[in-house]
Amino acid sequence: MNPGRAKSWGLAVFLMLALLFSGVLSLGIGTAPIPPHEVIHALLGKETPGATDAIVRHIRLPRLTLAILVGAALAVAGVAMQGFFQNPMADPYIVGVSSGAALGATIAMVFHIDFWFAGLSAIPILAFAGALGTTFLVYALSLRGGRVPVGLLLLIGVSVGALAAAATSFLMIVGDEDTRLILFWILGSLSSRRWDHVVMVLPYVVLGILAIRLYARDLNVLLLGEETARHTGVDVEQVKRIVLTAAALLAAAAVSACGIVGFVGLIVPHLIRLLTGPDHRRLIPLSALAGSLLMVLADLLARLLIAPSEMPIGIVTAVLGCPFFLFLISRRRDISF
Repeated sequence: MNPGRAKSWGLAVFLMLALLFSGVLSLGIGTAPIPPHEVIHALLGKETPGATDAIVRHIRLPRLTLAILVGAALAVAGVAMQGFFQNPMADPYIVGVSSGAALGATIAMVFHIDFWFAGLSAIPILAFAGALGTTFLVYALSLRGGRVPVGLLLLIGVSVGALAAAATSFLMIVGDEDTRLILFWILGSLSSRRWDHVVMVLPYVVLGILAIRLYARDLNVLLLGEETARHTGVDVEQVKRIVLTAAALLAAAAVSACGIVGFVGLIVPHLIRLLTGPDHRRLIPLSALAGSLLMVLADLLARLLIAPSEMPIGIVTAVLGCPFFLFLISRRRDISF
């Protein structure tokens, strides 16, 4: 086994153990504290005192599972966007994906749109539609002669995302819905999440991650430049469409389940790349694990910092992510792939 692969396996084992430890800790912390051994007994189906089994398996476990899925989705979406733009500063928000999803969900809440389709309520469906709609609008506006210049896509994405964010703010002002609830949702929250939310998100997360992993080799070739990729037989425009759609799928699923959570898709891929290199075959699974770990830890802090109240998880990830990212920037002035 070569040193790079051994290092990646070592990091994977560390991340999995850290995720397991954090998960057990998360399941035991709350208004009714539960010791770790009772948490493990509940997970294994063994007899536990009082309502421990119900609390662990039906209240806290869905929240933990959703945190793992959302963290993995945002991190892998960040990997895809950074590979797409060939820039480690990019993330899913750069093309307006999350702003579009937030606008769709806000429309559902402000106008009291209430319907169900295939087991999904109006809020996640409209959030997903908003994310994909914004993505394809940006893509269509950026299309020039059958190609999409990355710089133009970046500029249009920022503009359309800002417009979607402004529309969301306008609806919050004029709508009769409690704006505090909408704001709490936009800032990100895993509060009161059930197994229904997990079932809603799971297929999109799995499909999106698998699609991006399938194009890991092509993303590696794109690091050498689009012209070089074309000469090696890569259908660059097809890769762009699929990777961009898969990243939008992941971001839409995450936002529709818990609102906007920043920095996960930005800092996690960058950190993993510094540790293991730019090979997407390793970067994608390791970022998924690291993103899950970051979300679980952030959710844990969100419940502890102002207990018994709960802080929006988006605030926690921003407070943790911004200084850390600035530290990385100061240490790595030669940021490149």
